[in-house]
Amino acid sequence: MLNNIKISQTTEEIILNVNVIADMQDILAELETKIPKLRDFYQSSKIPIRVKGKLFTETEMEMIKKVINSEIDVEIKFDDVSDLLGLHAIKKTFETNTEISETKFIQNSIRSGQKEEYTGSLVICGDVNAGAEIIAGGNIIIVGTLRGLAHAGANGNKKAIISANSIDITQVRIANLVKEVGEKIDKCPICKIDVNEIVIS
Repeated sequence: MLNNIKISQTTEEIILNVNVIADMQDILAELETKIPKLRDFYQSSKIPIRVKGKLFTETEMEMIKKVINSEIDVEIKFDDVSDLLGLHAIKKTFETNTEISETKFIQNSIRSGQKEEYTGSLVICGDVNAGAEIIAGGNIIIVGTLRGLAHAGANGNKKAIISANSIDITQVRIANLVKEVGEKIDKCPICKIDVNEIVIS
């Protein structure tokens, strides 16, 4: 199913809106199918392409650029963290006590398409389903399973953590770092930053 990338156009750019939970291999395969269809358009236009909706690592960005530029000679832009999150731009990372912080409790599961955003910590008394987003300036604690997008320390706090009963997603984010998660993790995993890298214990 080629439905992970939605293509739209403004007067200033072509936008590729990528599903946040899409697998990288599926994204590249879909690009290889859809990008050639834009070649005729770029015979008479040079507006840039902007990729949004999903946060990519540097390596993933280069892979996407390679696929697009193999068909079209065009400038490619990626949304930064602040565009994706809707919070303040992470101009610098910092460390501050997250053991005591303002906390918002959500007494239900977060469904696909829903978004919860809070400047303090978030506690979800349920699951975070695929296609849902939770974004916190502090910690994120999930009583159920994390299947959607979770970003703790979204204002740059490197001491924030993500904890859930189980994690079943492709990546987690803390401050300005992203970690790829290759398989489902049970037994109450905790994600935190250790020496500029997210570790899961």
